[in-house]
Amino acid sequence: MVNPEYAARLREKANALPLSPGVYIMKDKGGKVIYVGKSRALKNRVSQYFHESASHGAKTERMTASVYDFDYILCNTEIEALTLENSLIKLHHPHYNIKLKDDKSYPYLKATVNEEFPRFLMTRKRESEKAKYFGPYTSTATVYGIISALQKTFGLPSCRKTFPKDRGRVKNCIYRQLGCIAPCDPEISSEVYKESFMQAVSFLSGNYEAIIKSLTEKMEFASENLAFEAAAAYRDRIRAVQKLEEKQKVVASPDTERDIIAWHVGEPVSAICVFYIRGGKLIDTELFYFSGGEILDSAAIVSFMLELYTRREYIPKEINPADVLSPEDAEILSSLLTEKAGYKVTLRTPFKGETRRLCDMARENAAMRSLEYAKSSEKSEKSLVRLASLCGLEAIPERIEAFDISNFGDEAITAGMVVYENAKPKKSDYRLFSIKSTEHRDDYASMREAVSRHAAHLSDEGAKIPDLILIDGGENHRNIAVQALYDAGYPDIPVFGMVKDEYHKTRALVGDMGEISIASEQSVYTLIYNIQEEVHRFTISKMSNKKRKTQKISTLEDIEGIGKARAKALLTHFGGLAGVKKASAGELQAIRGVTPEIAENIINHFKNQNNGENI
Repeated sequence: MVNPEYAARLREKANALPLSPGVYIMKDKGGKVIYVGKSRALKNRVSQYFHESASHGAKTERMTASVYDFDYILCNTEIEALTLENSLIKLHHPHYNIKLKDDKSYPYLKATVNEEFPRFLMTRKRESEKAKYFGPYTSTATVYGIISALQKTFGLPSCRKTFPKDRGRVKNCIYRQLGCIAPCDPEISSEVYKESFMQAVSFLSGNYEAIIKSLTEKMEFASENLAFEAAAAYRDRIRAVQKLEEKQKVVASPDTERDIIAWHVGEPVSAICVFYIRGGKLIDTELFYFSGGEILDSAAIVSFMLELYTRREYIPKEINPADVLSPEDAEILSSLLTEKAGYKVTLRTPFKGETRRLCDMARENAAMRSLEYAKSSEKSEKSLVRLASLCGLEAIPERIEAFDISNFGDEAITAGMVVYENAKPKKSDYRLFSIKSTEHRDDYASMREAVSRHAAHLSDEGAKIPDLILIDGGENHRNIAVQALYDAGYPDIPVFGMVKDEYHKTRALVGDMGEISIASEQSVYTLIYNIQEEVHRFTISKMSNKKRKTQKISTLEDIEGIGKARAKALLTHFGGLAGVKKASAGELQAIRGVTPEIAENIINHFKNQNNGENI
């Protein structure tokens, strides 16, 4: 219910609105935008919120109770209003609008079919007209998983070699023994390789029966001609293709492409589930979680779908919402998506048959995942509340940042920062710092530099101030971080050290009042232990990568005529130190600045190295 103090004023203002398409912007007493909506008739829609006898859902009631004032923008058409609404939601991030939480672009599986030795790649853009694209998929893990399955099934190389450049350079390749076609062998023609690659492409396109038929014919021909080894290889390939096909869930006819969208409204979490059906198979599923304070009505779902398909690029010809959208909303969205796709996009809610069953399945998924997420969030919130109590924090630490230092002696000195939001890692906010202030191992100086550099950006637009900073180390490490934050103008951010025992396991936290034991606080201990292990893993892995690169460059810099820039150029061109070692004099001289003398120095350097190893 609208606040009685403002009700009369808001009703009067709403009744004065025109019966025109437009966007309305609800604001709280502080002027903050809390909801953005659109309507084909502003007066009718906005006045409904403030009518004395109006009956709203719980979420809408909470929103209207917070409204102090509203603005509006007139539009010429409903389509223009929907587009503007979507832009304003992205701009203001209103609390009561549903929003996709990140700005990720969706990955595709790219098949470079026009290359001599085509490859499967993960990409986020459909750029080349000469390539074939599959997807989009919900994550890079899905794409890489599909690539891996295709490589194993169709005998495609999974190594990092590039062809034809690396043909003839590999001897006794272990992948060949595991079933790879081995295009690194000059005796394997590009036609033989491409045949297997195109079978994989055909599999992705849904032509399973044609692939099985072709492989069966070849197996029988090989067997009739007593080529039993080849026949066995075709037999194994047939079994692999059949096994891979069994993992695909058939839900419709082979030519079916559609998206199923269903939602569940719950407290404190609501969820939207999307099934992506391509070639008659359910190839991917995506879940979106929203605060229970957000409104999931027809207009909100339409706004969500507009943003979803703006990001996904590819739009199927049919989209099936589980519940009926208002005719006006469905018509507007269909027009916008049709314009974007370049072909007719239909929105249809099924009431019976297989598609209705899929809608119900998607709704059940949304409800179940919403409940699971709520339980997980409740558990995380309890551990954060207890952590706040133990540490004497004024607020629950929703955003926790943790720092660690790693080095290889006096080299590759690195600081890492991981971020946990609501007790879960937020990897997009992880940061790495190459330490520049000290040339020798000095954990205190390194920690001071890392925290200072990070604090210098906390005032940037969009930066988030942490509720708690954790330092991997004892009291002295913690004091260094406190001083760095004080110098940067952030004396109020709580900082605690994460102390380990003699077995290198998390033991306690240390703050202004000394050590705080967390051994008997199971939920807090688990959270701190996970954070400490994660920041250590992240930092040491990045430091190790940095050290390996430095070692490769340093090895080449030992050769007369090779400096850092030329060493990097050689490693980049030949794909690593192993490639440089195998390169001929002529191939080395193809690199800018590598003279015949320098090429000879490189070859002799590694030849002498090998001779030394054989002594």
